[in-house]
Parts: sequence; C-alpha cells; structure tokens
Amino acid sequence: MTYKETIDYLFKSAPVFEKVGASAYKPGLETTMALDKHLGCPHHAFKTIHVAGTNGKGSVSHTLAAILQAAGHRVGLFTSPHLVDFRERIRVNGEMISEQEVIDFVAQHRSFFEPRHPSFFELTTAMAFWYFKEQKVDIAVVEVGLGGRLDSTNIITPILSIITNISFDHTQFLGHTLEMIASEKAGIIKNGVPVVIGEANEQTRPVFARMAFERRAPIIFAEDDKIVVGNLGKDSDNPAYVVDLDVNEGKRYGKNRVAYELRGYYQEKNANTIFWACEVLRKNGWIKGLGEIREGFAHVCEMTGLVGRWQRLQEHPTVICDTGHNVGGWEYLNVQLKRQSCRTMRIVFGMVDDKDIDTVLGMLPQQATYYFTQASTHRAIPSTRVAEKAAAHGLHGMHYPTVAEAYYAALADATPDDFIFVGGSSYVVADLLETLIIED
Repeated sequence: MTYKETIDYLFKSAPVFEKVGASAYKPGLETTMALDKHLGCPHHAFKTIHVAGTNGKGSVSHTLAAILQAAGHRVGLFTSPHLVDFRERIRVNGEMISEQEVIDFVAQHRSFFEPRHPSFFELTTAMAFWYFKEQKVDIAVVEVGLGGRLDSTNIITPILSIITNISFDHTQFLGHTLEMIASEKAGIIKNGVPVVIGEANEQTRPVFARMAFERRAPIIFAEDDKIVVGNLGKDSDNPAYVVDLDVNEGKRYGKNRVAYELRGYYQEKNANTIFWACEVLRKNGWIKGLGEIREGFAHVCEMTGLVGRWQRLQEHPTVICDTGHNVGGWEYLNVQLKRQSCRTMRIVFGMVDDKDIDTVLGMLPQQATYYFTQASTHRAIPSTRVAEKAAAHGLHGMHYPTVAEAYYAALADATPDDFIFVGGSSYVVADLLETLIIED
C-alpha cells in the first residue's frame, strides 16, 4: 500500500474518535497491552514523562520535549490529535515518523491487530511506542489521549507525571463533576513517581492529594509556589516571563527573563507548570539548568513542530488561530481577545457536537463580526445551527459550509487594521492550516 492507502486503511478499519466521536472510544487497557506484548513491550526500552489534563497538555508536552532536546537527549513525542498529517502525532527530536515507517508498521502487524479490532488511538499508541524503541530514544513525552486511568497510554510507568488542569470536557466518558474528572485523570499517578499538578481547586485538590498519598507519590501543586512570577512584557504577542526560585539548596534561577515562543495569555500558567516539571527533571539529572530551559522555551515550535497555539498567520490584517475548544480554554481566549486593539474584530468560529457550545458562545465578544462555519468532520455542528445558537447570545454574522469559505470571506471584508481570529475547534484550525498548505 502507498502511504495514502495506509492512512485511509487506518481511518476506515479502526474507529477514530476525532471523526466519529463516542462510538470510537474504547476504555480499558486490554487491547493496548495485547498489542504491546506482541511488539515486545517496547515501552520498557525508554524512560517516559506522562502528561494529562483538560487543557494545556499539548503545549506542556511540546515544551518539555524541546527542553530535553536542548539538554542533548534523543526525545520521542507522542501527542494527539494531528491537525494536517497523521505523522504529527509521532516525532523524534521534532522529526515526524516517516511515511515508509507507517506503511511498514501496518503491513507487518495488521494480521495480528485486525482480529482484535483496536481503536485508532490504541493502534497509534502501539505504533508510537514501537517507533520510539526502533529509534532508540532516551526519553519520550507521552500525552494522554482522553482521561488518564483507562487511556491507552497508561501502560507506562513514567519518571514524572503531570496533570495540567481540570475542567468540564468529555463528560460522557469522564464524569459530570470535577471530582469525577479529576479522579480519572489522577489515574496516571503511579507508585513512587513524582507528580506535578498545574492548577487545582477545592474540588480537584483533595482527589489529587489522596491519590498521591495512596501511591506514595511526591506531589507538587505548581500554583502554590510560583516559579513564574510575572510576564515582563504584559503583551501576549511577545511573552517574556520572569522566573525566580529560591529553595533550601540555594537560589537556582534568581530573577531571569525567559522568552516563550508560544503565544497566548493562558501560557503563563503552562509555563509555571513546566518550570516545576523541570525542577523534578533537574533533580534526577535529565536537565542541568536554566540555559537548556531557556532554549526549549524560546524555540519550541521550531524544535517540535507545534502549531495552532495562538499562532500568528499573517499581518495587516492580523490573523490568529488557536485550537482552544472547550469552556476551560475559552476562559483564557476570551480574555486575550478582549486585549486586542484593532479597527474591527472578525471571528471565524465553529465547534463540534460534544462541547458546551452555549457556554462558550456566552463568553465571546459582542463587538465582533462573525463568520460561522463547520469543520470537515462528522462531529461538526452545522454552521447554520451555530449561527442560530449564536444569535440567541447576541452574536451575529453569516454562515459558511466550509472553513476555507468563512476564512476568505473574513479576509475579503477586512482592512489592514482589522484582527481576524479563527478557532472554536481543533478541526476548524486543522481545516484552515490544510487550506493554507495546499495554497503554498
């Protein structure tokens, strides 16, 4: 099979959550463990860092991978979903798995996995661990797909676990209270393995503390003792953080400026989580100091291929896209949009059907022109329905059947002093980026 035929085969033979939603979700680790055993338990061949959370886990995973690369390690990175190319999910030192290696994996192992009907994510997880072993990585940063306790990635025993934050998302699988969701994500906490919690509240903190106590896992609540003590620029388009850590062993960083390539108001809390993770990694010898950390922060996109996080696509008019797709993400995006100074704000917006669209619409700026759309996934809410729901919240604009049409309509209407935002769903951003790549 060609690469395209192989990817088509994977999409058609294994249920893909990103495409079909709930019917693709397979809780439990039995299939993953069977695949792993068949492949020779490749996840035992390298160290891992496990990253869970409702929002921010992609940014944290990519930045930690960049920092570890800067420290001289060969680093695997497993993330999801992909935006344009399936191979974005599996990288070593920023380089995607090759098309031929995807072809070879499927050809060599399909006779084993076909009768077991794995989900797309189970199969992708197995492929990632196999590839990391083949590539002799020193360490892999592994992002949880959904939840934690029953996620396919949870066969690993990492050297560090991270839970970025908890908010309402995928409630049909993880539970309808923050405590229930936190309990599922806390399932990645392992016996004796340090865990960093990025953000917690009165509902989630006791869940994390109890699980860490039961498993004798050292726990750090990052927001209790901030290493990132301020944003020097106060400008989300040029984030530069002040870091400061003074502990018993002596001052390690002092007050230093660390520029972060990732844009976005929400990245300040991610940065603090990352610094605490780096403290754990520094103690066990994986990184040495601020120089490696600064390098990773400053060049994370270049070093890992990350896109879609408050990404500036052009100037005059300014065009920004962001993959924030749930209420927790929009709590930060809403603040950021309000900070923009422009003649007219134009928002290309769409969501998928398992998100709380009404709450998100209630957070969007009233003084904006809207271009409602739908991504090329069966889970997309039809653009006509998005427009109807938006009108009930006082948001008005035209609706378009594709992201490309909505985007080009916004671009045609814009003056050089306008601001265009594209988002609401990872799939909206994916469609936009794919359109722009095809044009190039």
